[in-house]
Amino acid sequence: VQLQAYGGGLVQAGGSLRLSCEASGRTFKELLMGWFRQAPGKAREFVATISGNGGNTYYANSVKGRFTTSRDNAKNTVYLEMNSLKPEDTAVYYCAADTNPADTAYYTHRRYEYHVWGQGTLVTVSS
Repeated sequence: VQLQAYGGGLVQAGGSLRLSCEASGRTFKELLMGWFRQAPGKAREFVATISGNGGNTYYANSVKGRFTTSRDNAKNTVYLEMNSLKPEDTAVYYCAADTNPADTAYYTHRRYEYHVWGQGTLVTVSS
């Protein structure tokens, strides 16, 4: 499985961005997908996850109500819609895949369950 994330950039506080992550090499609906981020000098942290069938999502408290993750299994792509961005959202955002989820409804925030990682895309939110 290979993941390619894109869509990062510079945005003002209060603005919006949409990240995309395209997967290849595996039947996409079999992959549990997650988003993580890493700010300068900080550990990588969980942001959002979506089950293979798209029916279950889960968010970190820090982004709940502002970020939405979705997926288009026909396009092998997962999205992270980010609204009401804050300077503290500044980070490199990574998409990740769990290649062996329990089933297509499974989801998790546990970083160690994600086996494949994309290269990351930088999001910078200016105040």
